[in-house]
Amino acid sequence: MTDPKLDVGVYRYEHTEPLFDGRVTIAGADVTVHTSPLISDVFRRMAEGELDIAEFGLTYFLRAFDLDDSPFLALPIFPNRNFRHSSLFVNVDSGIEKPEDLAGKTVGEFALWGSDPGVWMKGVLAEEYGVTPDQMRWVIGGTDHAIPAFGWIPQPVPEGVDVRHAEEGRTLAAMLEVGEIDALLSVDVPAALLDGSTKNIRRLFVDYEAVERDYYRRTGIHPMMHVVAIRRELAEQPGLAQSVYRAFDEAKSIVQQRYRVDAAKQHMSVITPWFSELFAENRALLGEDWWPYGLDANRKAVDTFLRYHHEQGLSKRLLTSEDIFVPGVEWAVSPESGAIE
Repeated sequence: MTDPKLDVGVYRYEHTEPLFDGRVTIAGADVTVHTSPLISDVFRRMAEGELDIAEFGLTYFLRAFDLDDSPFLALPIFPNRNFRHSSLFVNVDSGIEKPEDLAGKTVGEFALWGSDPGVWMKGVLAEEYGVTPDQMRWVIGGTDHAIPAFGWIPQPVPEGVDVRHAEEGRTLAAMLEVGEIDALLSVDVPAALLDGSTKNIRRLFVDYEAVERDYYRRTGIHPMMHVVAIRRELAEQPGLAQSVYRAFDEAKSIVQQRYRVDAAKQHMSVITPWFSELFAENRALLGEDWWPYGLDANRKAVDTFLRYHHEQGLSKRLLTSEDIFVPGVEWAVSPESGAIE
């Protein structure tokens, strides 16, 4: 019997590289792995039916899942995750010194209202600082490159929230620079802040690393941005969901083990000075499997995102992890081997 041909889309991270170079394969399938310099292009191709299995922004997945005939289910694979306090930028003359000062301000948001980092930070702002999205005005666009509205995905905006798209050709970073918007919630760091050419833009949380580490200590949440989605008809094929999960987990485990082994030689293969100290600090805080896949290790974070998504008017109903992931699969893994037990 011929293995089914599958088109799989994912960004070329170090922890997915083994899927591209052939060190790891998806058992029982003839797979072509696709990527793109813009991960949103992978999302679009999945939304438009060009891919069978793909990395998908969690909010993009949920917007499709909210449809009565959603074609996707999720696998508890999280190729992209990042703490998000570092993603809030302000104009130095905006009067914003603390999160509560965002109330009444105009805030830019990257790509769409309710981006993955946006959902996380709006949830944190509401839950920890009492600032809700309806207390701000929102402008959607690209950070340093103008982008059109993503017309290939639903764009729900709840009643009472002021949202508009940036004018054609305008960028959010340029608007923040001159004070046309007061703050920016962006997956990308404004180029002018990176190269030091601006005196008008700074992060809201100046010592964001300390804030994010404290957030993790208090909550145990390492926010995921993306999930891996699979078409429902494929999820019904016996063993296929497990094979996909096993492959992604094995690819990640290969990279994690390399970091563990390289610690003995102070990570001389890594070009970043003092990386070993950072690795040791992160390992002490985040644990031996510092980038876990599977449902049990991620249930609290996923359910928190699902709650934020609903509270922000982006999901019609409050979902839980049990609603979105392929049912009937035990996702327990061995950290060393990535084998499903």
